[in-house]
Amino acid sequence: MILKNALLLALRAIQRNLMRSILTSLGIVIGVASVIVMVNLGNSATAQISQDIASLGSNLLMVIPAGQSIDDFKLFNIDDVEAIRREVRGISSVAPSASKGMTAILGNRNRSTQVTGIDNSYFQAGNWQLTKGREFSISELRAGSAVCILGGGIHKELFGAQEPLGEMVRINKLSCRVIGLLKSRGQSSNGGDQDNQILMPLRTFWRRIAGNQSVEMITISGQDGFSTAKIQKDIEQLLRERRHIDATEENNFAVQDMKEIAETMVGITQLLTTLLGTVAAVSLLVGGIGIMNIMLVSVTERTREIGIRLAIGAQRHDVLLQFLVEAVVLSSLGGAIGIVLALLTSFALTSLLNMPLVLNPGIILLAFLFSAMVGVIFGYFPARKAARKDPIEALRFE
Repeated sequence: MILKNALLLALRAIQRNLMRSILTSLGIVIGVASVIVMVNLGNSATAQISQDIASLGSNLLMVIPAGQSIDDFKLFNIDDVEAIRREVRGISSVAPSASKGMTAILGNRNRSTQVTGIDNSYFQAGNWQLTKGREFSISELRAGSAVCILGGGIHKELFGAQEPLGEMVRINKLSCRVIGLLKSRGQSSNGGDQDNQILMPLRTFWRRIAGNQSVEMITISGQDGFSTAKIQKDIEQLLRERRHIDATEENNFAVQDMKEIAETMVGITQLLTTLLGTVAAVSLLVGGIGIMNIMLVSVTERTREIGIRLAIGAQRHDVLLQFLVEAVVLSSLGGAIGIVLALLTSFALTSLLNMPLVLNPGIILLAFLFSAMVGVIFGYFPARKAARKDPIEALRFE
């Protein structure tokens, strides 16, 4: 009954100064919303990275040139690819590729895109799937035929709702016939558009575009049950021998294990989420200071009211409870509004950034409890000040 009366008095006081109460709770609203949004976005980014890595396939390694400067870069050749296929155990597929940024043209439409020369092992190694059409035939790969497979983005940009299979697309001066469409993947974790690409046979790329027979990247898929760390070590040893790198020299190539990259990126994202959530939590303390400030003003304004309550028999703990409940109600209402605002903001931002929405019920509950605790902590001093007032002096207050 005592608590109920205190709650009714608190609600009446809040309603009497509604605008001031709203502004007082604003700090709590912003603090709670900031914490929840930061944590939700961090969890969504982590989930997006995990999905991107999983879409590339399991046990994936990428071999790329590396060096101190552009002059140190030494590309691979097809013999390096065959040596890896032949001598490294535990490999499921090895896919050589070379790429170049070019312009795809269809009628009066054109778009800048990435043209990549591959063989059919590229689809298995990178876990690429076709929605329509087919892969390259053996004869097309050997002869270097002018055929191509379109990514989802370039397909929509050039053809729209039209059927592309069998049509001719011009890539600068080269015209190629469309034989397939890749399944859409969207943006990768580094922001690149995985759908804005055109695939063609590697020999076609060499002869008609690159003018050489270099391999810029080797994508390798390991067999289940084999350690990617062991495969990575064997590839490094093999390529060091083939490139005649001395024991004292550093590698002029890099073998990237996508599992390690994924774990590193997830770890960084989680650390940033924790830091951002901690920084956002500071605004809750600022909101608590605002509540304490307003409650002190309220105690001063209502000194005569306090004196009357004490004079007609109210106990000091009743006055203490009244002002403490008022502070808790203010902070709790701010916390509830902050949660609603955070959920709406999280939904809007993840939709805008094309990320999965990952909600953390634990952090939502924790943020609300923390907002209520802020009310208790910062409301106690003004409530204590009100309870200690002398009734006679309070009644004389003007």
